Amino acid sequence: MDNEGGQAEAEFGLNSDWSELTHECLTNVLARLTLHDRWTGPMFVCKSWLHASKDSSLFSTLDLEPHFDSPADSAHWWTPDFERKIDAMLRSATDWSGGSLTEIRVRHCSDRSLSLVADRCPNLEVLSIKSCPNVTDASMDRVAFQCLKLIEVDISYCYEISHESLVLLGRNCPNLKILKRNLMNWLDPSQHIGIVPNTYLNACPQDGDSEAAAIGKTMPRLERLELRFSKLSAKGLALICDGCLNLEYLDLSGCANLTSRDIANATSNLKNLKKVEKPNFYIPRSVFHTERYGHWRLYDDRFQTDAFRI
Repeated sequence: MDNEGGQAEAEFGLNSDWSELTHECLTNVLARLTLHDRWTGPMFVCKSWLHASKDSSLFSTLDLEPHFDSPADSAHWWTPDFERKIDAMLRSATDWSGGSLTEIRVRHCSDRSLSLVADRCPNLEVLSIKSCPNVTDASMDRVAFQCLKLIEVDISYCYEISHESLVLLGRNCPNLKILKRNLMNWLDPSQHIGIVPNTYLNACPQDGDSEAAAIGKTMPRLERLELRFSKLSAKGLALICDGCLNLEYLDLSGCANLTSRDIANATSNLKNLKKVEKPNFYIPRSVFHTERYGHWRLYDDRFQTDAFRI
């Protein structure tokens, strides 16, 4: 009996037409696949599977971050061709989501796709768009005016976004609790050379205090703030700490214009602060002209050298 039952099941599997599965069954199956598997397999089986692969229930999130874990192709990521592919994926996901997208984590998109996100994704809560050289204030302003439910924003390494967009985000997104505005290591750019275009490395934002003022004045509910390698000064840090009293985590790694005393003074009123990542480094004098960077003589007033060296 058991053999006959097993044979019947095998024959059913061989003879069944998977294209006739109901839409609900297909979407249930597809929801168990990874994003990569969904985009490279089921869409090409048949029309019913293609239709199911575009179901809005599968596009509440778009997370491409795992695909950037390997640096093997990192130089290719900065090419126009790669940007077009990311834009195409983001536009497709936005269209298929039917407005249900709540989380986007991508890199190397542009204003072309992000403007569509702003227009079609009013329920967006998480927007992470690291390393996007062609995302500017033009699209970020639209995001600020139309994606009012944002809780987390990561615009690290996006050098064409200015403090003006930060102001609009703060004013229009009252629930914003996490902001990541990290810059590349401009103190020792060797890790980026040959990967990131030199023109982009040289375009590192200089207005750290303007961005700090925008954050401090318009984002009172921030709980987590990352500003690695920002060029803000003690004045800018004070503005942030005076305006963002709910901060629990503050990352100031590589902020070369801050001393330990600056940080201690500015953060003294942050009662909820649990951790501060300090700009813990030592810069050999041979790297800089001491006449121009005489403040490095204040090394003893800065931090210990056990975190990293450049």
